Amino acid sequence: MTTEPAYVPGHDLLTGRTAVVTAAAGAGIGGATARRLLEEGAEVLLSDAHTRRLEESEAELAAEFGAERVTALPCDVTDEVQVEALFERAEERHGRLDIVVNNAGLGGTADLVDMTDEQWSTVLDITLNGTFRCVRAGLRRMKAAGSGGVILNNASVIGWRAQRGQAHYAAAKAGVMALTRCAALEAAEYGVRVNAVSPSLAMHPHLVKVTTPELLEELTSREAFGRYAEPWEIANVIVFLASGYSSYMTGEVLSVSSQHA
Repeated sequence: MTTEPAYVPGHDLLTGRTAVVTAAAGAGIGGATARRLLEEGAEVLLSDAHTRRLEESEAELAAEFGAERVTALPCDVTDEVQVEALFERAEERHGRLDIVVNNAGLGGTADLVDMTDEQWSTVLDITLNGTFRCVRAGLRRMKAAGSGGVILNNASVIGWRAQRGQAHYAAAKAGVMALTRCAALEAAEYGVRVNAVSPSLAMHPHLVKVTTPELLEELTSREAFGRYAEPWEIANVIVFLASGYSSYMTGEVLSVSSQHA
């Protein structure tokens, strides 16, 4: 039986905090996370490689939450110069950096026998290496500031479970999980927590474009609720991990899924 979720209102859990969210344009998990952070009182720097969608998202959120709380800067996470510029902008514009949400990633479907080096490398460079660059940039600044912070990475249940045609994406997401655990051990001495979420199936327009209806039907059938997650349901867990309610959690990868065991 399909259950319809009720949207959870904000409770000012993140008032006074500043967050950077990558791949934050549009209707996916990044966009939902940016909105949820704003609803909880944070100031947010949006980032995305798609400039037009980023400008549209910035305008929409600024109109709703105030231009003083929302800013945006295009960033390709495969480019170290752009990553550094993004985090410098966060400090210049908002004066501090408390939360980093690394949502940028790229999937695709190809059997190994047909997969090219370019396909493999592109997925790994955006999904894993991009996360590494942003974790490093955020942690360096949080260490220097000495006021703690939270870094949150977007992994996937596919980092644990095999799926045909997803070797590059699965390897990248498993790498994000391992990166999260190792970074957490190093960050603890600076008072910084590093965790990850691991969604199963969250529906958004981009996923529809790159996934066949047959595969979406199969993936949905694996969910105990008989439906996919709304992006804001994943964002709710990110908010929890960003807030003081998870103060003793670090190095954890939380499965946000209703998949059958």
